[in-house]
Amino acid sequence: MAHRALRYDTPAADWEREALPIGNGTLGAMVFGGVARERIQFNEKSLWTGGPGGPDSPPYDHGNWREPRPGALAAVQRLIEEHGTAAPDDVAARLGQPRIRYGAYQTFGDLWLEIPGAPETPDRYRRRLDIGRGVASVEYAAHGARHRREFFASYPDRVIAGRLSTAPGPVAFTLRHTSPRPGDHHVTAHDGRLTIRGALADNGLRFEAQVRVVCDGGTVTAGADGTLTVTGAHGAWFVLAAGTDYADSHPDYRGEDPHRVVAEAVDAAAEQGWPTLLSRHVRDHRALFDRTALDLGGQAPPDLPTDRQRAAYTGGDDPADRALEELFFAYGRYLLIASSRPGAPLPAGLQGVWNDSVQPAWSADYHTNINLQMNYWPAHALNLAETAEPLHRFITALRAPGRITAREMFGARGWVVHNETNPYGFTGVHDWPTAFWFPEAAAWLVHHLYEHYRFTLDTGFLRDTAYPAMREAAAFWLDTLRPDPRDGTLVVSPGYSPEHGDFTAGPAMSQQIVHDLLTATLEAARALGDDLAFQAALRRALDALDPGLRIGSWGQLQEWKADLDDPADTHRHASHLFALHPGRQIAPDGPWAGAAAVSLDARGDGGTGWSRAWKVHFWARLRDGDRAHRLLAGQLTDSTLPNLWDTHPPFQIDGNFGAAAGIAQMLLQSHRGVLDVLPALPRRWPDGSVRGLRAHGDLTVGITWRAGRARTLTVTAGHDGPVRMRGALFARPYTLHDGATGHETAVRDDTGDPGDGARTVTLAARGGHTYRFAARG
Repeated sequence: MAHRALRYDTPAADWEREALPIGNGTLGAMVFGGVARERIQFNEKSLWTGGPGGPDSPPYDHGNWREPRPGALAAVQRLIEEHGTAAPDDVAARLGQPRIRYGAYQTFGDLWLEIPGAPETPDRYRRRLDIGRGVASVEYAAHGARHRREFFASYPDRVIAGRLSTAPGPVAFTLRHTSPRPGDHHVTAHDGRLTIRGALADNGLRFEAQVRVVCDGGTVTAGADGTLTVTGAHGAWFVLAAGTDYADSHPDYRGEDPHRVVAEAVDAAAEQGWPTLLSRHVRDHRALFDRTALDLGGQAPPDLPTDRQRAAYTGGDDPADRALEELFFAYGRYLLIASSRPGAPLPAGLQGVWNDSVQPAWSADYHTNINLQMNYWPAHALNLAETAEPLHRFITALRAPGRITAREMFGARGWVVHNETNPYGFTGVHDWPTAFWFPEAAAWLVHHLYEHYRFTLDTGFLRDTAYPAMREAAAFWLDTLRPDPRDGTLVVSPGYSPEHGDFTAGPAMSQQIVHDLLTATLEAARALGDDLAFQAALRRALDALDPGLRIGSWGQLQEWKADLDDPADTHRHASHLFALHPGRQIAPDGPWAGAAAVSLDARGDGGTGWSRAWKVHFWARLRDGDRAHRLLAGQLTDSTLPNLWDTHPPFQIDGNFGAAAGIAQMLLQSHRGVLDVLPALPRRWPDGSVRGLRAHGDLTVGITWRAGRARTLTVTAGHDGPVRMRGALFARPYTLHDGATGHETAVRDDTGDPGDGARTVTLAARGGHTYRFAARG
């Protein structure tokens, strides 16, 4: 049975490794579970330094060149044509520049609950995160009483809430706020309300948080030092709301003062009462979380804390190992629900919605050479399409500044964004030689918009949101692709394969991303009936484009157009396999699959957390479940912290999201237009079930399997149309039942046994019908 809670028997001593996350997409908090002093570190997603505004600040340039550089790009292209490669330091000196006012994600600070008379070593201490309900809790016994705390972040009511209770006995505590930026705000306490209000010194971004305390009996006293003290209560609870005046509107990125919205959220939540507030939160959370469940037959010892469960994990046949894998899958979905919800001001960043620093690693920003994209790999496959809405708006907001960068830096139409970006439309460059140049990022980002359409078949979304961004991204490449003097094909130049090697013309990843973009844009243009001249331009470019697929001297899929690959290279990026995943150029039984496997073997199974998660997808796409599982096991043993956060190091949430999505890829694939059932089931998972997975074509899928073979398959169709399916289930006698009509139905057998025990069949599906396939015998 799938496990739904993280459990610990000591308080958290470390923010990154041990504290437990809650969030509602906009607000995030980390709960420590201290006994005498509870720490709740919290965030609001748009509290960012940098960007426009602020006294005596230099002008914000969005990363665009601050002075014209006529001929700079052409000079680098000539250098590559003459010498084949160009050194990253040289290219960065010619095309890069130091960042100005890029900024960083900021912690809002900490709430401290100081508990008088609490023991240093309580009895029966338990700290827990119930990911099925979205509630963190702390329990312990002291002085003959049982103490309990609960914390959650409510999406419907836009607050973080916490409750303290003691049975028997009164509740007493003092609540205060601290911040690592003491000079940019003031704190006041009045009438049961704490108000934290200020403006970031560097850009003038206004921010406010309010905390309102409600008691059952007893009193709340406001201190002149900005504290609230509860005494003699039967129980007490608080609600916290926070906001800024950030808006995703180019070029000012400012909206309304947050005071009204914050005050209204706090007051509305407090007036509901704790039972209603909790009930509304749990109902909302479960409406998303319960859509999907994975059961691998896992069984952990009932009292084993999660940190010790992870430490004991070996990736073997022990049911406790499978329990941890189930939990890791569910935790990835939990974290996405907590860090990205509709209406949030920004998508999930490198650390989701959580950060405890004023100078976080990599600014806790948006890296667009895989990390932001990986954050949203679970969104559709794991039945959480709503969570992608902030990403869709973020991509849309990047188009306006991205047009300026395309025009000024490339002299091109369309829009572009490079290797990293921030909430303030940073679409240009910086000067880190191996990670500053990546104009393919916009093309990769709009891949997510098209995936939303492929999963939902929402033509309104395609017409109004996805296609306009795709069309502009494609126009950029129609203007900037260059004929390669070596063979006349169209290539990206200068191109750089993240995050190593030299600059070249036509590296594999660049070509594969552009191929994916032009292919998808042409498909969308045909679906919407866009003008034929643009369709013809796309077709001509695709026909002339180097596809980025080439087999090298030692059988590898080449990372560069020239055969430069080193078989001893174990770099964490395997960017030249984009065509395998998330792209769809490489089929598992096609001519490039073997070369992709050779490259993956050479790169090895090591790497950072996100790197291992990507390799899970690669091997799943190659239908090698055992190798995919080996990567998953390596991620859990080497790249996962005691609180199950992924680590680069330091903490990066993309590995959590990538692993959850990778498990789904092992069980179901549909990217090539065929519902592939159990394509990469590892031998470690002989029996199990999954429900609620999503597939392209607006399909919802459930599978049960025994002894490594599918026993039942349920497919719920959202639209009328043919559904092609592949799997070993169809190679033996089976029944097919239409739940809507109550009748047996038929499918068309498309293929014989190709040699791997699988067959392909086609179902003429009706929208709203659920079809159940069951193996006979």
